[in-house]
Amino acid sequence: MSSNLETRSLMDELRSFEKGGFFDLGHPLLNRIAESFVKAAGIGAVQAVSREAYFTAIEACAEPNGVQDLGGGKKHRLPGLRGETSQKSLEAMVKSTGKEAIQWGLAAGMYSGLTYGLREARGAHDWKNSAVAGAVTGAALALTTEDASHEQIVQCAITGAALSTAANLLTGIF
Repeated sequence: MSSNLETRSLMDELRSFEKGGFFDLGHPLLNRIAESFVKAAGIGAVQAVSREAYFTAIEACAEPNGVQDLGGGKKHRLPGLRGETSQKSLEAMVKSTGKEAIQWGLAAGMYSGLTYGLREARGAHDWKNSAVAGAVTGAALALTTEDASHEQIVQCAITGAALSTAANLLTGIF
């Protein structure tokens, strides 16, 4: 059997996760939160790196006189990536990627845990669970911004509730 483990491909490993999951932390709620966190954090990291690769490519294609025409004036989200050394550039990208991955992971873990907990508490999985989980997750994400206002928190809670409710109601239609 050990030879089977040595010859398994990456795709075989990924397929096995769909059957049993990444973690066994002793409780289905903990397993679900951890799996959602890891999956979404990976997606968030890929998204952050892709975005920075795009901005780096745009900067590399700037006109020779240093003026960039990006249609509306691009605001570079990571000024540290313009550092004098590649070490500063790499450090800024790693910090940004890590922060964004954690935000994505926390949002997914929180939403997944809330929907699971509400399903267990109410005995039903419906749009109401999705709406509450989306609202709480949206409000929590708004609190992670540097200048979170009451209005912004309410707007993010409403947006989170609307998106998750729509996703729940549209499940199975498409």
